[in-house]
Amino acid sequence: MPSSINDYRQLIEKPWGKMFYDMIYRQLSLPVNPPLDILDFGAGFCVTASYYARHHKVTAVEPNEEMLHLKLSDSCGMDCIHGGLETVRQQNDGSFDLVICHNVLEYVPNKEQILLELTRVLKPGGMLSIVKHNLPGRILASAVFSDDPGAALELLNCSDNSDTMFGSRNTYSNEYLITQCKQMGLSMEKRLGIRTFFALSSNNEVKFAEEWYDNMLELEMKTCQLDLYKDIAFFNHLLFRKEDIV
Repeated sequence: MPSSINDYRQLIEKPWGKMFYDMIYRQLSLPVNPPLDILDFGAGFCVTASYYARHHKVTAVEPNEEMLHLKLSDSCGMDCIHGGLETVRQQNDGSFDLVICHNVLEYVPNKEQILLELTRVLKPGGMLSIVKHNLPGRILASAVFSDDPGAALELLNCSDNSDTMFGSRNTYSNEYLITQCKQMGLSMEKRLGIRTFFALSSNNEVKFAEEWYDNMLELEMKTCQLDLYKDIAFFNHLLFRKEDIV
């Protein structure tokens, strides 16, 4: 596991970091045209924001100044803002076609407030993309990848409340998220898995082979919609649609 923000920055450039983003791009499958207004809340190193800024207008909001300093690239189609929930509150109602919130809600105490604001700035018919840790996947990774069945037992016997470089992580359930979003006028369209297989092996050397990467990405994409596999994936990707105003 990375011990610093800079270590984490280097990790995402490895094949097992790159595949995480390649899966997200394929799962979202955004068209190049027409250009969309996109909000990336908790943008981190702006990897996703930079990718979409090539064809869309992206507002990237990130509270960690060091992560913004180490961001992937500068893009003329991207507005990077050092801020948090207060920045979202400054945006107009119905400003964005797509709101991205990936691996953020685990680390904040005010999940409902954030979801409420993200829903407010979403256009009617717009989509909210949330990526979150999945507890069964964390248990599997602890037992297999980390060879630590003791840690897996702790996760199995209680909720996941861990201290990390990003603060305390509280892994929440899909049911909680779906219920909260439904109350805010969002309906879940799809739930997908991310990282079911590609991080279970500790043999990192093989992961630099192009054939391994291509085959593993195909395997992950073919299984990410199957309940058996997304139920044990390390991450779940939930897509919600804001109800149209009639």
